[in-house]
Amino acid sequence: MCKSCYHCGEDVPANTDFNVEILGSIRDMCCPGCETVAQTIVDSGLVSYYQYRTAPAEKADLVPEQLQALIHYDNDDVQAEFVRNSENCSEVTLSLEGVSCAACAWLIEKQVAAKSGVVSIRVNTTTNRALLAWDKSQVRLSELLSSIHRLGYKAAPFEADKQEASYHEQMKQYLYRLGIAGLATMQVMMLAVALYLEVFGDLEPEFKNYFRWVSLIFATPVMLYSALPFYLNAWRSLRSRTLGMDVPVSIAMIFAYFASLVATVTEQGEVFFESISMFAFFLLVGRFLEMRARRKAAAASGNLLKLIPAIANKLNGDQVPVKTLKVGDQIRVLPGEHIPADGKIMSGRVHIDESMLTGESLPVVKQVDDHVYAGTLNGEESFELEVTSSKADSMISNIVRLQDEAQLSKPKIAEIADIVARYFVAVILIVAAGTWFFWHSSRPDDAFWIMLSVLVATCPCALSLATPTALTCATSRMGNLGILLRKSHVFETLCKVNHLIVDKTGTLTHGDIEIDQVQLFSDFSEQQVLAIAASLESHANHPIARAFKPYLDRSVSVDDVENVIGSGIVGSLDSKQVKIGSAHYVLGDTHSAQANTVYLSVDGVHVANFVYRDPIRSETKEFIEKFQQAGVKVTLLTGDTQENAQIVASQIGIEDVIAGAKPQDKLAYLNGTDEGDITMMIGDGINDAPTLAGAHLSVAMGGGADVAKASADMVLLGDRLDRILEARELAQQTRRIIKENLAWSLGYNLLILPLAVAGFVAPYFAVVGMSASSIIVISNSLRLLKEKGR
Repeated sequence: MCKSCYHCGEDVPANTDFNVEILGSIRDMCCPGCETVAQTIVDSGLVSYYQYRTAPAEKADLVPEQLQALIHYDNDDVQAEFVRNSENCSEVTLSLEGVSCAACAWLIEKQVAAKSGVVSIRVNTTTNRALLAWDKSQVRLSELLSSIHRLGYKAAPFEADKQEASYHEQMKQYLYRLGIAGLATMQVMMLAVALYLEVFGDLEPEFKNYFRWVSLIFATPVMLYSALPFYLNAWRSLRSRTLGMDVPVSIAMIFAYFASLVATVTEQGEVFFESISMFAFFLLVGRFLEMRARRKAAAASGNLLKLIPAIANKLNGDQVPVKTLKVGDQIRVLPGEHIPADGKIMSGRVHIDESMLTGESLPVVKQVDDHVYAGTLNGEESFELEVTSSKADSMISNIVRLQDEAQLSKPKIAEIADIVARYFVAVILIVAAGTWFFWHSSRPDDAFWIMLSVLVATCPCALSLATPTALTCATSRMGNLGILLRKSHVFETLCKVNHLIVDKTGTLTHGDIEIDQVQLFSDFSEQQVLAIAASLESHANHPIARAFKPYLDRSVSVDDVENVIGSGIVGSLDSKQVKIGSAHYVLGDTHSAQANTVYLSVDGVHVANFVYRDPIRSETKEFIEKFQQAGVKVTLLTGDTQENAQIVASQIGIEDVIAGAKPQDKLAYLNGTDEGDITMMIGDGINDAPTLAGAHLSVAMGGGADVAKASADMVLLGDRLDRILEARELAQQTRRIIKENLAWSLGYNLLILPLAVAGFVAPYFAVVGMSASSIIVISNSLRLLKEKGR
């Protein structure tokens, strides 16, 4: 028998699971719309509607109206554009509207994290974005978005263009509210000054009361329209049983307005219409400047996504939206165009400007089978491209996601500050009430305005902004340096590093290796040994392996290949065993190794040596010296021979050299470091992956192996070692600015609280001080966006 929807009475479709607990029982619903309406009725305390209704309700749409489209976000094709899927969960970056402080973030995180199927959610109050991870098998994305909407906030998958349009709309609304508050303040202040200074000393009482009524008329639009955002934020907090920053502000304004209204009607007592108007005006000015500063801090990652064009050109000449591209699609990129998707070059030799990724202005030469990335700029030649990843999984989307993750991290001191800020609001309300009772007994005429000053002056807005704004700005600067942050602890750990461990090939050296000489020891020709070596090395992704790529011969194919990481490669060619790698691996212990040489054997017979050259990076020596001057111990840890390692170490001034280390040896060395060592490992190869994963802080070179980059905390996209020095300076500056912000915000509140309680802070000074405190904190954080030397 088909069940009926408890809300609207229609049949409940099979294989659906929409229900709400009403009047002590679980009631079936036919659709998300009825489910959401019913849940809203229950949450609003209006469940008696179902007890006394005489007929089922009309079939519901999602409420509010903006929720109508949320159900579409459950469609797999729609999700492909913005959802990143892994084995365990799905992940999406959301844009949020209405988030104004740390309490809002805490509320969303607390409520959504409690939902079944949610793996994690973290909210960034600076960028107004959230990172949500959930299990698709347990909960739908539309349900989670609906739960955020029910809290009073708007949420949707992050799109740079839409968020910018939303930002401009919000700014326009703030300007309207600000304009009305400003005009009303000017008018009310003129009347207030005339009354307070008794300009009209002989004015009849009825005319003075008339001025009060005029002030009431001007102040009312400010209360009902200009100050509306503060009430909405306060109501969200109170409804969810938490205390946000706008609670004391809203209480102060409402109390002041109704006290003034009563005084005007009864013609007794003081009025505070000028204070109300000024409250709203200065608060709105502060929020307006705060929003602009946040926008500036958060713009970098959003601007990256704007580099991806909207339209792509198929090979047949058709133009299609970029968001519809799938893995395997083939497109043509014209001269001067931004590349629309991550892919592999099918034809052509082109110059690509990757400065938006690496920070390097010189174009990079790319050839057939080389990878290029969405948002980078093509040079003067067109080329054909095969798409290798969706927009959601593209390099540029991953950068934005990882930047968001880094910005969501908080030092321990900042987590404590957020907790203090939440409880501080409760303390403010208690202190304000105590202040009123104290002054009411001794100076009843002044008790009210002193209480208002306490409520407004001590609002801990600056405290909640101290860390997020600094981290957002610092992460943006890291992106400009060509450094991709993958883990949240980078800023903290980078300041503490006292032991630097570096790989050699591809790290201290360019890794752009060339075969300099071929030494033959058999009847094989140079062309033959190069072809065999190239076939073997095609199964590796080490810089030395890439040096053999130009000699690859498709007619020579090695089978049963095994990559012995840290030693070499073995395979079968025409039933003969072929080996390439170190002297010890290929020829055994009896053979002495030469510097910068790779060895090749066939069926155990030594047939060739390949002497290569790998120039040291120009910035390497200074890079090592700077760390040594800072008191950091430096160790060269390489799988290469002692001879090769010593040549490089002597040129750049490293005394501690560990050579011939296999992956397990590298990890063993790392685990054996002194207990007080905070290690930073820099590497690029597969053999570095275990050490990168085990170090306190790890850096992978952008041109290195994917597994190395996956194991690292940071990826150096431009392969410039000196960028790490700048990153360390930036991390130290970030730590210093966070401490300055916290010291200022805590110091301000601790100073202003006793002054406000003592009655030394007028209400309009209180609101100016609170707004100025927030602006100072944000402005201090924005210093992190300034590039070095500017």
